Amino acid sequence: MNNLSTNQLIRYSKIILMAYFSFFGLLVMYSNLIDYSSNHEYVSHILSMDTTRENLNINYRAITSPILHHRIYWFIITMEVIYTACCLMGTYQLFKYRHAGVDEFHESKKLSIVGLLIAIFVYYVCIQVIGVEWFDMDESKLWNAKDWARHAVDFIVPLLIFLTLKIER
Repeated sequence: MNNLSTNQLIRYSKIILMAYFSFFGLLVMYSNLIDYSSNHEYVSHILSMDTTRENLNINYRAITSPILHHRIYWFIITMEVIYTACCLMGTYQLFKYRHAGVDEFHESKKLSIVGLLIAIFVYYVCIQVIGVEWFDMDESKLWNAKDWARHAVDFIVPLLIFLTLKIER
């Protein structure tokens, strides 16, 4: 530890935290592809709003088409693949430029930033905003991912802030 300067430690911590999140993305992606049917069932229940309380004022929002359920689920999987690929390549870029100058290292953050922004889209916009606010997902006792998505966002946002800060020298 005495051989590492604080600036080197900051760079390595950004690389390591991106590697952690990339690993998370790989596990989520793997789960959605390997266990497609149970995860598809989850999405179908959310979109159909069949496990939320009966509310005639918002039932028009339900999407009951199985074809649309598959298409929306594949959209989510595609976004997960894209953010995971960006985060993995971004982590590699950070690692590759870990000994570079300040500006080069800062520029190596681009793919990581893009990946994290796409992940925020998936977990915040798609699940927390659309799932909870539009499809009333938080009313479902069985099919509610609000807290799970919040935990992901609670990691992503501080990571994005820490990553984008140009504090290393």
